[in-house]
Amino acid sequence: MGSLCREVVTLQLGHYSNFVGTHWWNLQDASLCYDPEMPPGDIQSDVLFREGQTLGGNITYTPRLIAMDLKGSLVTLRQEGSLYDAGKDKSTISWDGSLMTHKQSPPEKNSFLEDLDKLDRGDILTEVDFTSSRQSPCEGSLRLDTVNDQLAAIQKSYQLEGSVKVWSDFLRIHLHPRTVSVIHQYNHDGEAERLEVFGQGESLLQGKVVDELEDKLHFFVEECDYFQGFQILCDVADGFAGLGSKVTELLQDSYGGRGILTYGMEPVARPDSTPATDVYRLLNCAMATAQLSSHSSFYCPLTLRGGLGLRALAPVSFPHLTYDPWLWYHSSAVLALALDALTVPYRRRDGVPMWQLADSLSTSGRKVAAAYGAVPFPMACGDSLPDALSACADSLPWKPLSTCPEASEGGCYGQWVTLKGVEDQRLLSHVTPGTQPPSPFHQHCSGEDVLGSYVTSFYPTAPLAVQLLSSPSKVTPPFPRIFSPSLTDAGLQFGQQQAPLSSRAVSSVPVLTSLQSGPALDPWLSDLHRSVSAFDVRRVAPSFLAHGPEMADYSEALEQLRLLARCYRDDSGGTTRSSSEDDDD
Repeated sequence: MGSLCREVVTLQLGHYSNFVGTHWWNLQDASLCYDPEMPPGDIQSDVLFREGQTLGGNITYTPRLIAMDLKGSLVTLRQEGSLYDAGKDKSTISWDGSLMTHKQSPPEKNSFLEDLDKLDRGDILTEVDFTSSRQSPCEGSLRLDTVNDQLAAIQKSYQLEGSVKVWSDFLRIHLHPRTVSVIHQYNHDGEAERLEVFGQGESLLQGKVVDELEDKLHFFVEECDYFQGFQILCDVADGFAGLGSKVTELLQDSYGGRGILTYGMEPVARPDSTPATDVYRLLNCAMATAQLSSHSSFYCPLTLRGGLGLRALAPVSFPHLTYDPWLWYHSSAVLALALDALTVPYRRRDGVPMWQLADSLSTSGRKVAAAYGAVPFPMACGDSLPDALSACADSLPWKPLSTCPEASEGGCYGQWVTLKGVEDQRLLSHVTPGTQPPSPFHQHCSGEDVLGSYVTSFYPTAPLAVQLLSSPSKVTPPFPRIFSPSLTDAGLQFGQQQAPLSSRAVSSVPVLTSLQSGPALDPWLSDLHRSVSAFDVRRVAPSFLAHGPEMADYSEALEQLRLLARCYRDDSGGTTRSSSEDDDD
């Protein structure tokens, strides 16, 4: 059973979801091993990737992915990709009259994309190309064995913060010709024809759009041997929330019994934000939470916003990150690192199928899960896992990734905790026989028991599943350099007697995440319901209803949201809500 490959099809719906997805696929690509003599890793890459062949007979390895975005969102990326060009002669013209050729200059590429073009052409990147980059610490010359080696060698030359406008500006992998779908009815940029409200997205899934989507779904699903389901990244702050609702409904109807794990994506801020669009964002999020959770095996919002309300709150901060939360290139990279760990349970060789993960978190109608992450996991050089956990025994090291703070009482109905990037020899403490262990975590005989006992100390009665992977998340170019100088190139903290020896960039990091269902989601969902119910949508945002949904459907969705919140009510004797809030219900 461990060698069984349960394939997954990924859908990315919306521009920010494609930002997160691009970083996420770059992380997967950086961890791929093409050496057949190397032992297989914990992660089974065929779950996400498919093998194909070009017209020239070359083997390809591309994501099993469908990515949807708006007109003008691709820029330098060709919708059909470049792997399967037929090489036809396009110069043959049957017209005998005079011709006038208008040639448009191609979009300018940043330094990263230019280097990728060199690699695709088979050009050898000479040492001249690396004059501003670091040298290999072990060799007199640079090792240029693989694309990863070459990209790692020029990491310092990439400062893409000013040049990344769209997600294709930092995409490092080739996509299959059936991957990208462009919605031409709406524009990515500009003031006209914007996909802003839920009803616009709902009405899109018909005609040519739904035919194209179903064709792509059939292509990717029908070639799978043990297909387990879909993972969906969907923007929930704009009209893609409505499109995602219809897409998940289609998947639920067409692929019943398969897992549908939906992650709702929202940036900290949008560059074109106005008071009107802020109201649309809140309404879209409320509708998306009700509809996506209804049509999915579970729904997990992912955002670094401090809250979902109209008032801006401070975004999530991490002790060892120096990221700009308002820059999509940065915030999407943080969420991608967390997603790399959150999705481990159904991607590893001995993992669980999607439906089992979802069922463990969605009992009694609880279809919404909250995510938390320590990015990176705080661990010092030379420390063992018990040492690191003892250092943060007073409070959990992770931060909310769903704008949902944990319940103060520590209640939880179910939880999956994943730790990536701690080597096997560092999972246990080597205490001298006859001496007192420094903490209870130093007594255990397996890494799972160490991490399990730590989490259980905060959630004594909650069901818990622990996942440990020794392989870290590899943050090779073009991942932004958002890590603190206090970290080594392996993402570990320098010890008290140590100091940074060079300016070498962080190349990998350990990550700790938690995916949980608990009473903390009651006030979160109730606050969302209360915020939307506080104003008359027909007066404040009439254009929201003008594009659909009908007022009756809108009211039904709000009622769904209220009932969903009640599923997380803590009836164990404690309370997460005030009596006045109960009276409001």
